[in-house]
Amino acid sequence: MRRLLVALSLLAVTLWSAPAVAQARNQLGPLCTTDTTPADQMIDACNKIVALKVFKGPQLATIYFWRAVGWNKKGDYSKVIADVTEAIRLQPSQAAYNLRGSAYYDKGDYDIAIADFDDALKLGPPSGIIFHNRGNAWRGKGNYARAIADYDAVIKADPKSAFSFQNRGISKEALGDYDGALADINQAIRLDPSLPQPLINRTAIWRAKGDLDRAIADGSEAIRLARDKPPANIMTPPNSVLISGYTHRALAYEAKGDYASARENYKAALAIVASDAGSKASQATAKVRLSLVTDTSAPIPRDAPSPATQPTPAPVPQQKTGAAQIPSPARGARMALIIGNGAYAHVKALPNPASDARAVAKSLRDIGFTVSEGVDLDRAAMQKMTRDFLREAARAQVAVVYYAGHGVQVDGRNYLIPVDVELKPGTDMTEAMIDMDTIMAGLDDQVRTNILIFDACRNNPMAQQVASAGSSRGIEGASGLAAPTSLGSGATLGAGTLIAFATAPGQVALDGEGANSPFSAALSRHLGTPGLEVQQMLTRVRAEVVSSTKNKQVPWSNSSLLGEVYLAEK
Repeated sequence: MRRLLVALSLLAVTLWSAPAVAQARNQLGPLCTTDTTPADQMIDACNKIVALKVFKGPQLATIYFWRAVGWNKKGDYSKVIADVTEAIRLQPSQAAYNLRGSAYYDKGDYDIAIADFDDALKLGPPSGIIFHNRGNAWRGKGNYARAIADYDAVIKADPKSAFSFQNRGISKEALGDYDGALADINQAIRLDPSLPQPLINRTAIWRAKGDLDRAIADGSEAIRLARDKPPANIMTPPNSVLISGYTHRALAYEAKGDYASARENYKAALAIVASDAGSKASQATAKVRLSLVTDTSAPIPRDAPSPATQPTPAPVPQQKTGAAQIPSPARGARMALIIGNGAYAHVKALPNPASDARAVAKSLRDIGFTVSEGVDLDRAAMQKMTRDFLREAARAQVAVVYYAGHGVQVDGRNYLIPVDVELKPGTDMTEAMIDMDTIMAGLDDQVRTNILIFDACRNNPMAQQVASAGSSRGIEGASGLAAPTSLGSGATLGAGTLIAFATAPGQVALDGEGANSPFSAALSRHLGTPGLEVQQMLTRVRAEVVSSTKNKQVPWSNSSLLGEVYLAEK
């Protein structure tokens, strides 16, 4: 980014070398347009210059750009985008498009970021920084081949680009090429031993390879470097390195069984203010994992972490329904959580989820999965089973989650509904349900293949209750489940995850007239097919469901899987 600031700096020199309107302007100019100025001083100086109403056109665009740089230092990306948009309106520039694209990237809006980086490259000349930033956005989208191509272009032009070696290594890691990833990240560390980020990424690789002592050692050194000398690059989101470092070291401690150290590191990650999408995702994972290693009877946390508070453990009532519990798995195990809820006491009962769950559980056991199975679970039992599974899945290589029953979206977030749910006026209905984002956050740590399958939302049992509750609480129930397109509480559809719904987002799934729903019947038939890759398997399921329902139901999936995944051996 620094090279792209040079042109803007030259324009700034021209601005402040002109005859001064007042003595104050000579003082304000350097404060506004020097990238080493502290953020608050930079923003204040730029504000005062704008208020003078002296400059217009390209000169005013420069002021808006530098004020955006100040906002970027503070991690206020909405204000970055607003100011840079105004700068582009007044005078398009490569640096402005790059800065706005980087802000969109930090917000998690990868498609818009890529469009801005493309526009920056069109303005020329070719810039390794912009290729690097676009590579980051492709990586955020899960398009690792395009990310690697952009990093290759940077490294070819500048073989000493430590960050491009690092991020190319991250992309190779995501594709399962751990040796290639290690080579790139080791090169990044050789090029600049003072950088904590490559060490954090090497922490994840060691953990994926099962070398937990090395993972912890790298995490510790990264945290030391980040604390002794916080990253000065204005494009690095505030606090992001420390949040990532503590979370990755905590995951390594947890995998090793050192829960006391894991707790301390998760708490440290949560005590830091997050500004960017990646840090919020890390904190969402940290919050769920902290709850799991703190107290086995504590409820799973729901909302985004608050730096000032930690989850408060609360007792869970004794489980009242039958559920097959799982033993502690060996590293590399293949595990599944299967829940079927149909015997609802206060909303419309469903005849098939119990048999759906049993059929899918049998199909997975037959191909070697360790299965935790629950039928007609109330909220306490459903939370306990989910917690136990998430805790044990920390050591699994493949994790499958399957749910059949009622589901609903509220304010764009998806909830699974226990059999004892009872909605009354004046109550918070989401407290009675299980937040799907929490499950996703608990599994989102980059070293596992996750397959989440939801034969849910057979209809919307909440419609009457939500309508009668009025709008005072601001809750709106919608038909069907929502696509996982936003970060919500910070949960992400992380690398190595596939999520499948029995029907398209916002649509309802049929319960079926036979012993099983159309979706679960097809799923249980194809799950055990030897040598059938999981996405091909879901394609067969989709075709069968569309045919059997006469186009009334179309299963849907979203994948960030990093290669071919076979649930049944070839």
